[in-house]
Amino acid sequence: MTPLDPPNLRVLPVLHSLRYLDVMVSEPGPGIPQYLSMGHVDGIPFERYDSERGRTEPQTPWMAAGAEPGYWDRETQINERNRLIATTDLETARGLYNWSGGLHTVQRVCGCDLLSDGSVRGFFRQGYDGQDFISFELGSGNFVAADGAAQITKRKWEHDGIMAERQTHYLENICPEWLRKYV
Repeated sequence: MTPLDPPNLRVLPVLHSLRYLDVMVSEPGPGIPQYLSMGHVDGIPFERYDSERGRTEPQTPWMAAGAEPGYWDRETQINERNRLIATTDLETARGLYNWSGGLHTVQRVCGCDLLSDGSVRGFFRQGYDGQDFISFELGSGNFVAADGAAQITKRKWEHDGIMAERQTHYLENICPEWLRKYV
């Protein structure tokens, strides 16, 4: 899984990009938080959250100086929620892959690109232990499973419809809105 590049998307020049990379580890250690989220604009890290600090923090002077009131609290709440989801996803993976112990990871990358023709494309991918697990195709609203274990998650997410609805709303509305604000 290449964390900052979306998979198999049409080739148009990208004017700007917004990416979030989240990583959850089963066995944190010194200097390695259990959960880490990094936001990138045009490949530049602009915000960071980790479970040891428990707060989203700016990574660039322009974000430190220019965030609207309440921004850091809101981003911290979002990251706390995402940390809980990643914890559940790691436990789910343990069951799906029959892990008995050891170091395991959940990686998630999502974001959007502003393309040269003015359109926006969004993407979501999730992996376990560095291997693809599931991705979301925005155009079709379907999930793509990378293996048999991921088929279980795909069926669940497509059956309840909530995950597809959330991803579509985020990738079509929220992500492009924030990308435009950041640039």
